[in-house]
Parts: sequence; structure tokens; C-alpha cells
Amino acid sequence: MDRELYGREAVLHDGGLVARLSGLTRHGAARVAYEHGDDPPVTVFTGGRGMGKTALLKEVRNRYKGYTPLALLDCAHVEPPAEHGPGWSEVTGALTELAVQLSPKVLAAKPVQFPRLSLGLVAVASLGWSQEDDERARTDLLQLGPLLATVDATKGAAGNWVSKVLSKLAANFAEATVPMAGLLAEATVETVLEEVFGRFQRASENWYGTYRNAGGRGKAGLRQLAIDFEQGGRRRREAEDFLVGALTEDLLHAYTGLRRGTRIGRPILLLDNAHEPLGRRLVEPILRARADGRRDRVVVLAASRVREHEGLRHAIRTRLPETSHRAPCPRGTSVGSGILAVELTPLSPAQTRTAFDHHDPAGRTPADLARAVHRLTGGRPLAVALLGRAAGEAPAALRAGLTPGGLLDLTVELREDAPPVPVAPTLLAELLPVRRPGPYAVLAATHDEESARVLAHARLQGESLDGDVALRVRDQLRAEDWQEGPRHFVADPLLRALLLHRLRFEDEDHPRYTAWRAVHETLHRHYGPEPGPYRLHHDLALGRTEEAVTHLRITFPEQDVLGWLGRLRFVAAAPYPRERNRPGPDPRRAIALGQEPFGEPAFSGFDADSIELHLSVRRLLHAVWLLTDPLALPDDEVADRLAHELRRLSGRHLTGSGSLWDAATHWPRDIRAWRELSLPPGREDGV
Repeated sequence: MDRELYGREAVLHDGGLVARLSGLTRHGAARVAYEHGDDPPVTVFTGGRGMGKTALLKEVRNRYKGYTPLALLDCAHVEPPAEHGPGWSEVTGALTELAVQLSPKVLAAKPVQFPRLSLGLVAVASLGWSQEDDERARTDLLQLGPLLATVDATKGAAGNWVSKVLSKLAANFAEATVPMAGLLAEATVETVLEEVFGRFQRASENWYGTYRNAGGRGKAGLRQLAIDFEQGGRRRREAEDFLVGALTEDLLHAYTGLRRGTRIGRPILLLDNAHEPLGRRLVEPILRARADGRRDRVVVLAASRVREHEGLRHAIRTRLPETSHRAPCPRGTSVGSGILAVELTPLSPAQTRTAFDHHDPAGRTPADLARAVHRLTGGRPLAVALLGRAAGEAPAALRAGLTPGGLLDLTVELREDAPPVPVAPTLLAELLPVRRPGPYAVLAATHDEESARVLAHARLQGESLDGDVALRVRDQLRAEDWQEGPRHFVADPLLRALLLHRLRFEDEDHPRYTAWRAVHETLHRHYGPEPGPYRLHHDLALGRTEEAVTHLRITFPEQDVLGWLGRLRFVAAAPYPRERNRPGPDPRRAIALGQEPFGEPAFSGFDADSIELHLSVRRLLHAVWLLTDPLALPDDEVADRLAHELRRLSGRHLTGSGSLWDAATHWPRDIRAWRELSLPPGREDGV
């Protein structure tokens, strides 16, 4: 069954990018004209964690498997066999896995055979064998069985040839007049050719005659290949590159050999996490061969979490929607110009709404919940899907009052055979798969590298003995390609919200919230005794608002009204110290609407005008705090009250009434358009 891939139709519909590259509509229903003729680009889908790269590759596999040769490999997880010899590397292991996946019979076509790749891997498998340890050789040879079965399923899988290889090796050990790796490789290849390969496949050894120092002789090339592989370093890389070429040559032969014309479409290689070193080791030999004019007919679709990866510096770049009907990729002089880097775009608000409707078709959750989730997640598909599922599975008593923050508090059933899992920790583990997320949660409360290092020194000294914890966290976030910003050490709103959720609730110490309080108190002290915006920001995170209200009241008459509005916006961006699954309306709402009485003793010595200004600023601060909170829902009544308070303040200010009046007009518009509060009010870029 097809998965819901909102916004990914540009890749998967019947005239989409994959169809135009492979020559087939999904499920092999019809042929499609090749957009790039016989020179398709290597297509790399780029995007951070949770942007749907893996889901997209898996859906391509699901739709095209059985209709054209296809393989999916995760370049970050190629596991070595339990026992392997020195002839195994990540590249040889990956090539074996790819060949085995590509080989099965597909619609109206025979299985693909891999004789060239088999011979090359047989040659390098012989490294490290000795006369005294024939069990090592037997183990390595048997591990090649699935690959040799692509040449002859009966002979390759049976393993009878292994004993004959071992017998021939024993006869040759005493006659080693050339490097041992070459001698064993040649003897092994000869026996495999005789025992496994049929008459038509034996000519495939001649392909290795083009290897260096081979002089057109296939066995000499295979011998040199094994010697180079054993040497390591640059020579091993050359050998591995040639083996990648063996894979594509075998695929090409399946389309151009004796049975030419019986296959339609093109084979597809799907490489997940291709930004890993293995990804480059597999892709770059293909790119170099294509740059030299070789046409292999293989469609390579890869995924890279790192958008600005070094391997993509010469790529042709485009965005996903732009590939719906056409994806130009003119080849330049550089090898990397053969790459088409397609940036996966976030889901739109409408697509997020569709995802929520899928899980909650009856519309039992608040109407604005999906749009608020889009604001929080930025349209990141993984988060939208998980939070949408959580909304659909929420207990009936909680549905009407759900907020994005409330969704993070829930549990969700991901599999029928497993118990429900907590939403926030599950999503955090997907987006930031680190061994110890605790330090990240602590530092998510900071604003920049300086405050992060101060907090790490105070709270995280035991986390690392070999370097600055804050800088290590910063570097890891960069390595994961998380955005950086000027106001937060963890700039991405969703990741920051998940880490702060962990900081507040992980220890289950309600109502003390010890870790939360300790972190914000430390930062509060760091910013000194004066009531500056950073200190007041952490006051709010601790649930203390009066010092902020007092400071904003005292500084209100100053001439720099835009500066005052900026401080208000920054202070009110503090994370709200909310309670998990708290029923009823947000406590900030009553204060913003002036519905909560304020004790008279607090105004001892104040005149009426000062009291009115203080209460107005108090209502305004709580309104901004609530309306800009990514974990809360919008509130039209509070937005109207925000405008009312700003207009009243405009009438009180002697010199800056214009900016306050503009804020009264534009800030409610910004809120209703789900934008950040603009400054100056009305500025289109929302800065």
C-alpha cells in the first residue's frame, strides 16, 4: 500500500522525476520518455533529519520493486559479517548487498547476473588466507555464496565449489613465486570460473584486462586488483573504484547483452545517508566514469542530510516542487556537475492540515491545531506525521483543549505489537540521535555560545574530560546540519522545544522542576543584577513576571520606542514554565484579558496613572507571551486585547506614538498570519 507522502508528488507521480529518470511509471504501468537521454544525473535529495528523505527512498522502492532491478542501501549502516577476513571493507560489503538486491527476476525480464563483480570480490576475498588456516578461507568463500548465486543459483548457493577452491589453493601455497595475494587470487578465480561460471559468463574475466598493469589479460588484472586492495590507502581506493565499475558494467550488460531489448526502464540504486564516506566511495566512481563518457544506464537516487556537503559543491541545485515536470542538469567540466541536488521542501500549511485530517477525520481537535503544529515544526514531515497521529489517538477528554505543547505530552502507538511511546522523547530521538541528550537539553536554554559555555561550566563539568562541552554540542549540531541563529544557541524552534520539554519533564519531579529551575537561575545570575532583557527573559521562564513588568513600565517613556518594543518581544519569547496535561485555559490568558485581579498592596505609593500604566504593560506582556508561544494556540480575543493595549499606550507616549500605533495594527496581523512579530511593525521580512 502506498504511503502518504504529502508534497512529494513531484518525485512519485506518473510523470514525476523518478518516472522520467527510470523510464517507467510507478508499478511499471507504462513507459515514460527519458528526460536526460542516456546520461541521467545522480540525483541527491537533501534535507535535515525528519524531512522525509528515507521515507521517500523507501516509497520509491515500494513502488518500483519487482518492475525493474532495484536496491536500497543505508550508507550509515553497512554491518560487517560476524567473522570476516581482510578482504572485506565497507565498499565490498555494500557492493555485495547491492548486487544481491538487484539480482531477482523482475516483470518480463530474467534475473540480473553479476559475474564481473563476483570475480573481483572473489579475488580480494583471498587476502589473509594461509595453508594453516583453511577455515578462514572456507568462511570467506561461503560468505560469497549469495553473490555467486546471481551467476548460477544452483552452483553458487550449493557451496560444492568451496572444497575444490581449497584443494587448489593447498597445491599452490608451496609454489609462491609472486606476491601471495596475487597467487591466491588467481588460483581462486580459476577455480570459480571452472566450477561456477557457465560458458557465456567466463568471458567476463576479460573486463579486468583494463585494470592497471593488466595489459589486456583478465587474470593479470584480477591479480593486481587483489595486490592493490591488500596495500590499502590510495591503491585500495583504486581497486574499490574498479569494483564499483564492475557492478555498473554487469548492470549495463544485462540491458545490452545477448538478450538486448527484453528489458524496459532502468535499474535503480537507492543510497540513504549518502553524505557518509561510504556514499561518496560508491557515487564518485560512477560520476568519474560518466564524466569520461561512459554510459551505464543506472538511475542513482541518494539522500544527504548535509546540504552543503563537500561532494555537492559543483552540483546543479533545485528545489523539490521545481522537478515536477522538468529537472535540467546541464553537465559542466567538473565531475560533480553530474549531480542534481534536490532540496526537500517543508510541508505547506495545507499539507499539514491534510495530514491531521487523515488522523482526525471527524475534526474533534481544535481547528487551529494543525496550523499551530506547522508553526512549531516548520513543516518537517516526520514531526507533522507523529504529532498528527498523536492528535488522532488523544483521549477524548483532552481533544478539545489540545495545543502543540499538549501533543508533546501524549503517548502514541506506532506499532500494533508494541506499547505506546511518549511523543516528545520519541521525536527528539529521531531528530537528534545522540547517546546523551541531557547536555543538549541544558544548553537549549541559552542564547549564544558565550552563555552556553558559562552554563556548561556551571552545570555540565562532569560531562566531558577532554574539551569544552558547549563547543562539542555546537559542533555536533553543525554536523547534523541544524540551523544556527543569533538569538538561541539551539536555533531550530522544534528542536529547542523538544529539548526544553526534556529539561522540564525528564526528571518527573513535579512540582519542583529542579533541573529547569537550576538552569534558568544560573542564567539569571549570569546576566547580572540589572534588569536587562536577558535576565528578565529567564525571570519569565521561572514564572516571575513582576520585575519584567516594572522594568517595561519604567522604561516606557524613553524615546527609543522601537527598542522598547524589541525588549518586550525578546522577554516575552521566554519558554513558558507550563504544567503537563493542565486542564482548562492557559493562565496567561486571564491576565492578558484583565480578568485576574491584582492585589492593592502591590501598588502602595503609586498614583492612579502609574497603576494604570503598570496594569496595561502587564496585560500586554502576557498577551505577547501567549500569542507568540509556539506551544500554544492563537487566541483572537487576546489578539484584539493586544491591539487595544498598544493603542492605549500610543496615546500615552509623548514622542513614539507612531510606532506603538503601527504595532497595534501590524502585530495582530502578524499573529493571525503565523509570522514573527515584525520590527519595525509592518516590516515584510518580519525581523
